[in-house]
Amino acid sequence: MNCDLLVVGAGIVGLAHAWAGAKCGWRVVVVERDAACIGASIRNFGFVTVTGQQRGAHWRRARRTRDLWAELAPQAGLRVEHAGLLMATRHAEADALLEAFLATEMGEGCERLDAAGALARQPGLRAEGLRGGLYSPHELRVESREAIPRLAAWLAERHGVEFHFGETVLEVEAPSVRTSRASYRAERVVVCAGAELHGLFATHWSAHALSLCQLQMLRVRPPAGFRLHAALMADLSLVRYDGYAALPQARPLLERLSAERHDALAHGIHLIVVQSADGTLVVGDSHHYGPVLPPFASEAVDRLILDELHRQLALPSLAVVERWTGVYPVSAEAPCLVEAPDERTRLVMVTSGTGASTAFGLAEEVLADW
Repeated sequence: MNCDLLVVGAGIVGLAHAWAGAKCGWRVVVVERDAACIGASIRNFGFVTVTGQQRGAHWRRARRTRDLWAELAPQAGLRVEHAGLLMATRHAEADALLEAFLATEMGEGCERLDAAGALARQPGLRAEGLRGGLYSPHELRVESREAIPRLAAWLAERHGVEFHFGETVLEVEAPSVRTSRASYRAERVVVCAGAELHGLFATHWSAHALSLCQLQMLRVRPPAGFRLHAALMADLSLVRYDGYAALPQARPLLERLSAERHDALAHGIHLIVVQSADGTLVVGDSHHYGPVLPPFASEAVDRLILDELHRQLALPSLAVVERWTGVYPVSAEAPCLVEAPDERTRLVMVTSGTGASTAFGLAEEVLADW
């Protein structure tokens, strides 16, 4: 079977490259080892995040990706659950950091809020101790577990992308690709293997000191009628997201949080809350690192996440309806890596947990630079 572009992996990074290739007018084939996408791409928040991404190329990549999601959603029949981001802050040290952030190009379009402004943006915030925060209009939220399969179906229906699920790629020597079921001849091959660090082209990845990150997340049911008007984050996110944390004004906040919130920081916890069409909230998350990670979720970690949720939202009752873990690759070297083992092959990995936020822009860059 011949094609112009063969993509290995049907997660968001693979789908982004398939879409970019289809827009070039190429015949595109996607090969995915599982019967459906079950990895990090469907286990995340579906939160397309611009504000707070690493300054420079990665932030610009997120801006472009957000625009592409906005273009894609109505065409593919994807529902945007809500837009925007509210960063609610409760520590005085966050004030100078937010002012410094707003003075950069990354603060374009964002709004500084006092406590009353934050409460007006999101009724239900816990008023005690609230200082205010920041509102960004740039973010979008989709339901990952629905958006990823719908995106694949749309690529097949609208763009003629051919998907082969339940088929493992065994060998790539472009233009030849051999799988567990067939052989292909592809002018270009993009390998988007996600957290699989020891499979195809493992020797190329070994030079980058890659590791894995495991997160814990929950879905909770709030009281009937509660509405989240934008994604919600808080102080702990300011010392985790590079766009804020790399600014020198972040240090006093980090020092205070290290003293007062050591338990949360020890588990890499910061708060993200988004809402689904049925009213449930997706809440997280924690971050644990290692070359191999146990498949067991910690109730103590889930409790810390829920404690942070209650710290920010005055919700009288919550019922946990789902719990899960996700795993993605990480590197201190860069938020994404692109390798070119030969002129026909590209290896692409997002190494910062920002695939939904940056993959579409990254795919355009990869194909443009080929």
